[in-house]
Amino acid sequence: MKQDMNLAELSLYEVRRKIYPRAVHGWFAGWRWALVWITQLVFYGGPWLTWNDRQAVLFDIVHRKFFIFGLVFWPQDIVYLAVLLIISALSLFLFTAVAGRLWCGFACPQTVYTEIFMWIERAIEGDRNARMRLDKGKLGGRKLGLKIAKHGVWIALSLWTGFTFVGYFTPIKELWSEALSFSFGPWEGFWVLFYGFATYGNAGWMREQVCKYMCPYARFQSAMFDKDTLIITYDRNRGEPRGHSHKHTLASSPYGDCVDCGVCVQACPTGIDIRDGLQYECIGCAACIDGCDQVMDKLARPRGLIRYSTTHAMEGKKTRVLRPRVLVYSAILLAITAAATASLYLRVPLKVDVIRDRAALAREVEGGEIENVYKLQIMNVTEQARAFEISVSGLPGIRVWGESTAGLAAASSRMVPVKVRVPPDAAARGNHPIEFRVEAIGADRISATERSVFMVR
Repeated sequence: MKQDMNLAELSLYEVRRKIYPRAVHGWFAGWRWALVWITQLVFYGGPWLTWNDRQAVLFDIVHRKFFIFGLVFWPQDIVYLAVLLIISALSLFLFTAVAGRLWCGFACPQTVYTEIFMWIERAIEGDRNARMRLDKGKLGGRKLGLKIAKHGVWIALSLWTGFTFVGYFTPIKELWSEALSFSFGPWEGFWVLFYGFATYGNAGWMREQVCKYMCPYARFQSAMFDKDTLIITYDRNRGEPRGHSHKHTLASSPYGDCVDCGVCVQACPTGIDIRDGLQYECIGCAACIDGCDQVMDKLARPRGLIRYSTTHAMEGKKTRVLRPRVLVYSAILLAITAAATASLYLRVPLKVDVIRDRAALAREVEGGEIENVYKLQIMNVTEQARAFEISVSGLPGIRVWGESTAGLAAASSRMVPVKVRVPPDAAARGNHPIEFRVEAIGADRISATERSVFMVR
């Protein structure tokens, strides 16, 4: 009894079996590498682009400004971040409902960097069989040299990835100067090392374990699947029973097209056998499809034993692309995207906040006039310096006393003190609503209004 309990306890924890993915070539492998190049050119090249003599994409947290090409976002614009996250989530749901885990298999950073790290590994240590022999062999000069070279390249790439990541938050040219002079600040140094360590650990060591055990998407993806979702499938009717047959005796062979070569399992980065059916570990990378197609080509048999298909298609039924969940996701995604685009297009590149000066309440000045003092927080969201005219309305004879213009540099803010006066008989005692108007001189469309209260005592 005790021995059975020990066996039950041991079965709960599986020792990780190292996976040696086999390199395959084909249509899907080409698409996967195309996305590797596209995503990494965007990621590594993005911080080095310039726009109006500054970094094109910069999330300047210290000064609370986000620059994205010609757009400047302030903390008050956080709603756009929320909209972006909603659009990303809906897009993921839509793509998953239509074509399964396309994101996981082709564009997820974990997949992309694992693909890059495995390419480095193959370039240094050799193909699948060579890597397996190397790991099983005794530690010697050759093995130690290959391992040091591999991990050295991995660490260098990881640190450059961390450096690039931090370059989106600290101007990358300044960061490069700090790196050359070994004068990183504590914040920059920590995040370069942290992000570099995460890249090295996830893509170099953990790999499929991130997808299988850490990523929540694998756990709830089935909620978005239905029998019309495009997934990687094994054609059991065509492939079974498995066995070896000479290609010249196919007509009389008792076996199906699957020769049980195991290439589909060897090519899988998560180590599953797709012939056992769809599993949550499958990331939809289609490496098994390319591997199987290569074998079918050698055997002069039709491709597609393993292919992208739907459950309904495998059952001989018609696949519906335009079904309720797809239509709902598409409609919501289109509406939110259109609304966000229109909001960005119509956004007034000027923001104004009015703060009453608590230290200077309503007071009587020369001529019996009543004066209130305000502070106007003016934010110039444009990419060019502008001058603004300040005016006020809401009471008879109300006006701005003194300087009524303010100049602001591009993408900057300024606290402007403003004195407002009214004639002595313009209003009774109490609080009266007024409205400030700030308008860019020479640009009628750039203006903003903000309400406040004028006090008469």
